[in-house]
Amino acid sequence: MLLWQLVSMLLATQGEPRYCTMNVLTLTVSIWKLLGKLLILFELCIQISTINKCFVFARCPAVCICTADLLSCVNQSLKQVPDMLPPTATTLDLSHNYIVLLNGSWLAALPRLQTLRINHNKISKITQQVFYNATYLTHLDISFNHLRTVEKYYFEGLVNLKELLLYCNEIVHVDENAFVKLTSLQKIYLSLNNLTQFPFEFIQRLEHPYLRTLDLSTNNLHSIPVEVIKSLPVYIKNGLYFHNNPVRCDCSLEKMLLEWKHHGFSSVQDFKEEHTCKAYANMPSTLIKTFMYSTYFENCSSIQMKFATPEVHSKVGESLVIDCKTSLHDDNTTTYQWFSPRHELFMYSKHWDKTHHPFKNGSLKIINAQSSHSGLYVCIAISELQKINMTHKVNVTVQHPKLVETFNTALTTLLGCVVSLVLVLLYLYMPPCRCSRCCKKPVSPPQDCSAQSSILSTTPPPMNRKVSANKHVVFLEPIKDAQNGKVKLAVSEDFPDAKHTRLLQLKLDTESNSSGFSDPPTTSHDTRQQSLADG
Repeated sequence: MLLWQLVSMLLATQGEPRYCTMNVLTLTVSIWKLLGKLLILFELCIQISTINKCFVFARCPAVCICTADLLSCVNQSLKQVPDMLPPTATTLDLSHNYIVLLNGSWLAALPRLQTLRINHNKISKITQQVFYNATYLTHLDISFNHLRTVEKYYFEGLVNLKELLLYCNEIVHVDENAFVKLTSLQKIYLSLNNLTQFPFEFIQRLEHPYLRTLDLSTNNLHSIPVEVIKSLPVYIKNGLYFHNNPVRCDCSLEKMLLEWKHHGFSSVQDFKEEHTCKAYANMPSTLIKTFMYSTYFENCSSIQMKFATPEVHSKVGESLVIDCKTSLHDDNTTTYQWFSPRHELFMYSKHWDKTHHPFKNGSLKIINAQSSHSGLYVCIAISELQKINMTHKVNVTVQHPKLVETFNTALTTLLGCVVSLVLVLLYLYMPPCRCSRCCKKPVSPPQDCSAQSSILSTTPPPMNRKVSANKHVVFLEPIKDAQNGKVKLAVSEDFPDAKHTRLLQLKLDTESNSSGFSDPPTTSHDTRQQSLADG
């Protein structure tokens, strides 16, 4: 209104030039007044907004504890959800109460909510559109309640939900489409319920690419669809827990569990003793431990269990191609998904990088392979026509090229043997040394003689040694008869003619042919008597 008055005054004074300067000044003053009023109005709006925010934070229920983004109403004997909840809460805890029913669209007042805990209550049914407005919810805990079924509409709208806790309820049935729209699911906990069967087909359709944990342990499952489970991706098998269930014992189940144990899946490795099966269908007390009671599965030994994974070896810097060998190659509707050891997804014309190039026929090419590319590659072939999928695994090993060795180990060993043999032959068959100067041995100084050295030594004394009567021993020889256990030695006095050449030569020959451990006295004595007789 003030601005309109200023414009009217300016138009009324246009025909009077003498008042032009005055009108400009008046207009300037009026504009400044207008700006001052606008500033006052803006400040008033800010104050109103602050009061509104204070009013919002003041709406925390009396039975709850409110912080910046946490709202806790634990163990307050609540029978229904309180009204007037702060919209800034990202975590709401209503556990350990007596809540029976959740009203439809009650989460519309909490647009930022990410975590909801309503465990340990008395909820037996969830009505439609209860979680319809909780688009940011990622963690939902409804454990320890009285739910008996999980219907299709229970969790509609939770498109960002990652963890769903439903353990310790009374669930006997799960609808096959109950989790279809939860495409962001990573973990589902359904243990400690009364499930007799479970729709594994919803996992087989691979509509949950982030699912890593499915806990079905401690239920009442009587059978496991082994063929369906075997076709699931490896990352789901690793987190598929179904121990402590009275499933029927059979060879196919035993083979699958042994294969999982061979690959080190957490679902088997962490609960080896808890895996049980029922030996007889009509006798509940015949539960046996699958991995501990091997006698029952002795008949399964005839089944050939092939755990070996195809191996592909390559060197650093080379390129290699691995194939997805399944029975779905002839199906034109088949698509292929490759998962690297680092859980990277590769698909033809959709997911690829400068190193991994998937082809339409299911093959995967690895360009400029490095050691980091080593590991288990998993291919999943999905047939839209047959509504099935199959899995193929390839173990890739990329190594650095080995350096060329200077000598081969086997060749070196053979060469050593040949050299040793030649040396032995030379030692045995080489002619004796004919150089008298080179081969002449130095004469060793005389040593003290003893009876033991005479007996053990077969080397005759040197011929040029001088024999002197009554002083030196010519040779030592034990005599046949002894006195008091002592050996009687033959000295030079026993020979009247010590210089007799023939006698000495005969004695030396006899001594050289006798052994140190034989009985030389008799032979030597007889020879001596015969020599004297001839002389």
